[in-house]
Amino acid sequence: MQKTIEELQEIQPVVMKRLQGAFEKDRLAHAFLFEGPAGSGLTEITHFFVKLLLCETPSQNVPCETCRSCHLYNTGNHPNIVFIKPDGQNIKIDQIRELIFSMNKTGFSSGRKIYVIEEADRMNNASANALLKFLEEPEFNVTAILLTERLNAIMSTIRSRCQLVSFQPLSRPKLIEQLLAGGMTASMAATVSMLTQSTEESIELSVDEAFIQQRKTVLKLVETVNANVHEALLLLQSEWLPLFKEKEDAERGLDMLLFAYRDIASAKADLETARTYPDMEQTWKQMALQRSFAVLSKQLQAILWAKQQLPRNMNRTLLMEQLMLNLQEG
Repeated sequence: MQKTIEELQEIQPVVMKRLQGAFEKDRLAHAFLFEGPAGSGLTEITHFFVKLLLCETPSQNVPCETCRSCHLYNTGNHPNIVFIKPDGQNIKIDQIRELIFSMNKTGFSSGRKIYVIEEADRMNNASANALLKFLEEPEFNVTAILLTERLNAIMSTIRSRCQLVSFQPLSRPKLIEQLLAGGMTASMAATVSMLTQSTEESIELSVDEAFIQQRKTVLKLVETVNANVHEALLLLQSEWLPLFKEKEDAERGLDMLLFAYRDIASAKADLETARTYPDMEQTWKQMALQRSFAVLSKQLQAILWAKQQLPRNMNRTLLMEQLMLNLQEG
């Protein structure tokens, strides 16, 4: 569903003010580089800005939505806009050559021509160099917008020829608000919002059976290691290791474990911070009563140590067994 202007201004107030201000003062760069994490409004604001640049009768730096240009854009038929996205793994040189050709020929409509390159970090060397030449000799009335979630992967020479616009991550309270409005439970929204800043990824995680099981296993392990380390070691073999086989899953598992112990520490300190597992509040309070801040600090350090060892390809089973012993000794 298309976001309103007010929603876009709330998500990215600085970006919207900057883009609308540049449009109002007619101080538009020939090339923009929009960078920010998934879920930060990158795509939605790009569509807003492109429509504004093409609109025939904008009002107060907002597209009118009624002119021929707005209608053509909304139906995906505007002749003066070209969207490029990766063809397979990369954006290929033929795609850039075709783009340059279309930007150089006379459009069906007079006025500004715009091209948007999505996932611009996925241009290979040949396509990036071809685009660079085009950026160095900008055509009159042609505006480029490059989008990326990985700014460091963009060639420095391309970066230097674009006006950088950085999008801030969606705040956690705002993300939770969106997830709750979409019907997600408060406990699941609280957990997934700690793992990603993307609304789409949050929703995907919340309905993923494997993730739901991972969340249950993390909480079960915290309770078990607190009661009996031998049972925790058995749980590790029977449930944890099969569920967290892949490296990415193992990293997430340790993060989720760390967040659980942070919740316990917050409960101990009686902090009003938003929990990762609000459905476990009573359990956390009971566990907080049983241990000192010094013990909780050691347990948090033990998980951080395990997180540091994980990329070093240490035997995963041994790593987790050692962590269980460290948590129990903590």
